[in-house]
Amino acid sequence: MPFFGIGKFSCSGSRNEPKEISVLNYSHNNLTYVPEEIILHERSLEELFLDANRINELPRWLFQCYGLRILCLTDNEFQALPPAVANLINLENLDISKNDIREIPDTIKCCKKLSIFEASVNPIGRLPEGFMMLVYLKELYLNDTFLEYLPSSFGRFWK
Repeated sequence: MPFFGIGKFSCSGSRNEPKEISVLNYSHNNLTYVPEEIILHERSLEELFLDANRINELPRWLFQCYGLRILCLTDNEFQALPPAVANLINLENLDISKNDIREIPDTIKCCKKLSIFEASVNPIGRLPEGFMMLVYLKELYLNDTFLEYLPSSFGRFWK
């Protein structure tokens, strides 16, 4: 049973309208897919926790939740972070650790507000050049990865 965090609730309109929920927590639910009802809250959703499940694919519609600031996908079974991550322009914290992700898409550069990126325990072999465009990045976790390549400007990235 998912935990629906304290959200912003609208007092106007019909009782049948979906409530404006800003936090959804589906952690530790043994899910094999991303629940479709999440899209009902695409306009108000700011934090989504899907960690410790068995999800192996991220649906395209998930990346229409443009207001997401925190997305926790740790400890699942997916192998790719879709290029559509570029749509999450308000994303500040992304945790994709403990999956089977081999590559970070160059489109990550569009997540300009990203300040925390956690991708530990993934077989990632390289960081894309676009990664250097994440100027607000303060915390980067890449423990237990297979990194063989860092962008040439990586050393200048950290002041």
